[in-house]
Amino acid sequence: MRTSRLLGILLGCILTLIITFTGTLAQQESAKKATTGTAPPKEQTGTAVFYSDKLVGHALTSGEKYDKNALTAAHRTIPLGTMVKVTNLKNNKSVVVRINDRGPHGAKTEILDLSRRAAEELDMIKDGRAKVKLEVVEAAKK
Repeated sequence: MRTSRLLGILLGCILTLIITFTGTLAQQESAKKATTGTAPPKEQTGTAVFYSDKLVGHALTSGEKYDKNALTAAHRTIPLGTMVKVTNLKNNKSVVVRINDRGPHGAKTEILDLSRRAAEELDMIKDGRAKVKLEVVEAAKK
């Protein structure tokens, strides 16, 4: 009786490990597809928004913590580490940012989440959003 109970516990542990390991592999594969896959667009136009200050210190996809004073941004598909020139089409102000996160997670017309400092450089804080053009300046180092 005692042996069968131990065997049942052991089988339960093994199944839990298999399920956890399979889930982890699926997450890694999904992240790999998001960071590799097709080549990023050389230019893109859409709406940029900026991160809330409430997110300061939160972990980003790159493993970094969000720093509102850094010149960084989130994009859905451009590889992490890529340097992108962002131009506010309303006032023609530009800034170069490093992609270090995935997003934005709002409307599909939103193509970029900017750090507060990058949004300030583009003079878009008051409006909260801006129509922008993205240009890849330097591809991510592999």
